[in-house]
Amino acid sequence: MVDGNTKEQEILMVMRKVLASIIKDTTPEFKTMKHPLSGSTIEDIRMCLTLIAARERELAEAANVTESRPYYSDEKAKIGAVPVSDIGGLEKEKKTENEQ
Repeated sequence: MVDGNTKEQEILMVMRKVLASIIKDTTPEFKTMKHPLSGSTIEDIRMCLTLIAARERELAEAANVTESRPYYSDEKAKIGAVPVSDIGGLEKEKKTENEQ
């Protein structure tokens, strides 16, 4: 069943990308321009994207995958190494607080 889930995830990813491309290609350059898609079509696309996201979440929960979010390549890591010299600095701060 793992192969089925992988195939379903791939299908969902492609569907999401296609819908996003349609949105990008049809969105007018200026807000004053009329959108080529009707309001009901736009709402249908939103509902499709919502369903895709919900199913992707269900598959991730079933596979016990932790939530993964996109990040920028230049974004600082939330977890990082702490230099030993910084740890020693804490002791110096405590001493100065006790002296006061």
